[in-house]
Amino acid sequence: MTHHKPKIIARDISWLSFNARVLQEAGDKTVPLIERIRFLGIFSNNLDEFFRVRVATLNRMLAVGAKANMHLEQNPQAILDQIQLTVLQQQEDFNRIWLDIQKDMHRQKVFLKQENELNEAQQAFIRDYYDEEISPNVIPLMIENIKEFPALRDKSIYLAVVMRKKEDELQKKYALIEIPSKVLGRFILLPSPEGEQHIMLLEDAIRFNLPDIFQYFGFNEYQAYIFKMTRDAEIDIDNDVSTNIIQKLKKGLKNRRLGKPVRFVYDREIDTGLLEYLIRRLNLSRKDNLIPGGRIHNFRHFMDFPPQVFAVKNKRNKPFDHPLFVDNRVTEVIHKRDVLLHFPYHSFAPIIDLIREAAFDPDVTTIKITCYRLASQSKIVNALINAARNGKEVIVMLELRARFDEEANLEWKDRLEEVGVKVLIEIPKLKVHAKLCVISKKMNGKLKHYGFVSTGNMNEKTARIYGDHCLLTANAKIMTDANRIFQYLLAPKQNAGVLKLCKTVVPSPGYMRQEMVKLIDEEIKQAQKNKPAGILLKMNSLSDEKMIAKLHEAARAGVKIQLIVRGIFCFVTENNKFKYPVEAISIVDEYLEHARVFVFHNKGKQKVYLSSADWMRRNLDHRIEACCPVHNASLKKELTDILQIQLKDNVKARRLNNDLTNEYVTAGKRKWRSQVETYNYLIKKANITSDTGSN
Repeated sequence: MTHHKPKIIARDISWLSFNARVLQEAGDKTVPLIERIRFLGIFSNNLDEFFRVRVATLNRMLAVGAKANMHLEQNPQAILDQIQLTVLQQQEDFNRIWLDIQKDMHRQKVFLKQENELNEAQQAFIRDYYDEEISPNVIPLMIENIKEFPALRDKSIYLAVVMRKKEDELQKKYALIEIPSKVLGRFILLPSPEGEQHIMLLEDAIRFNLPDIFQYFGFNEYQAYIFKMTRDAEIDIDNDVSTNIIQKLKKGLKNRRLGKPVRFVYDREIDTGLLEYLIRRLNLSRKDNLIPGGRIHNFRHFMDFPPQVFAVKNKRNKPFDHPLFVDNRVTEVIHKRDVLLHFPYHSFAPIIDLIREAAFDPDVTTIKITCYRLASQSKIVNALINAARNGKEVIVMLELRARFDEEANLEWKDRLEEVGVKVLIEIPKLKVHAKLCVISKKMNGKLKHYGFVSTGNMNEKTARIYGDHCLLTANAKIMTDANRIFQYLLAPKQNAGVLKLCKTVVPSPGYMRQEMVKLIDEEIKQAQKNKPAGILLKMNSLSDEKMIAKLHEAARAGVKIQLIVRGIFCFVTENNKFKYPVEAISIVDEYLEHARVFVFHNKGKQKVYLSSADWMRRNLDHRIEACCPVHNASLKKELTDILQIQLKDNVKARRLNNDLTNEYVTAGKRKWRSQVETYNYLIKKANITSDTGSN
């Protein structure tokens, strides 16, 4: 490993730059209006999680002091200060974009109505709606009379109410109402004039009814302001060996609800006396990321903004069936040849069908699968349950510590175990992030293995919007190594050395880092001999210092490096010591680019890998991951063709430069939007395959 330590971009500042790209999409007038609104929701949701996890981590480090020695955060306070400045600027951009979106909504005759803008019919409707739907879910708290201030929920929004008498403004009281959006949803469709669509937010319906809610107190003037609290979401797993992981997680989830506040966002128009009162009662200080915002908070709900109100619909391409699986059983096809599925362009159905077929196949003995994030109504789980009921041995590695999916995965664990599935739930100090499935079947007197290696989760819902690749294969070498990974997962202590036996699939922790360094070193050797050398990497995040240092070494040696990184990007690309400019882009578009693909020139005999792992320290050193080579020449070409399509993007690609300016790539005369072109490319291939048959 090289000793050169290059300058890097702070991980958290780089992440904020990624979220700025999401905000750019919301501001792009060429994006359909419903998608612009949803991008505001995604931006808001991303930022909430950033504060819950990353800002909370920096605060913890600051509390520990000099003993804290975490990757890339040598000066937590400086980073926190920069985060505060950046977030405030992004909030201004957000507010400007939201105002612009509302103008465009008005042009389409869609109006978000406030409590003082309702006509008589709408007023009557909201009174009835409040009485019938909202009232049973609202419990106002007179907070001045409460000795112990209530623990505010992390993902909730609250109305802080000031009640006064017009004749005596000094006489006032404060109250608090939690908005029941989890129960009722955030949006209320109002009776509307012909040709128009009127919508009301749930909190504004409550605002409208404040005089009725507090009628017994004798006040005649009410003002109400939204605020929210973001809490530290890290779950502390204690080292008490007598407590199992389930008990620890349940305790951690309970404690998460009372996590330390890391951000307090409020309506900038809030009554100053009420704001000071809330800050004091919540034990906040001016250093606790107190962020003035607009009238609306928890914009993450806007990801579910009702699309039916818009006359102009967003026409998203539907996933299509891979031609090899049309009129063919998935199992039969992949015993003959490897198949690559590219989501969300291809349908996710073959993954579900593969497990369903195995569930009813009398010759199938065992199904082994890793699950990280599952759909809320998972067809994968249903197929696994049917397999267990049919007498198959089913082994599921269910990562209970998948952040923010812990509760759902605990529930899935119980459901699977009820039917006899063997659920693996814990590898000490390691999360299981690999995406693997191995099915064992008796064929001609022998046990054959087949399954898949994927870059994405076994989640049919996210497969419609996440860009991922899945290799379905019966390749003996790949399946042997996948079985070795499961052997390790079944008994980590007893099989501690089994991962190093993998010869084809490259696992983490440790071995993937070693193999990637080895492959980079081979490219460096070729460049030093003035021979062609190149590395093309696609991933979600690139932040590992050692891997960045190795890529710097390669760039200085003359290796041509191309990078497609959606999110965190700590690599400083502009360096006059590089023999060739490093080409680095980020694509943020309708689908979330989630795939990890690594390509090495390898003396003209390209090596191409699919991986579940980003090049982050956590993935390479602290998770079970799988990196799988693609051997089939036509599939390798298919993958590299898609990467080349993405490198040509001049509509949704941004250059990743040292200053994090997120400038759009504009090269080329013809507009080239890679997600559209990828769809066209795969449709064309599907038609050709259909015309020539499946052989």
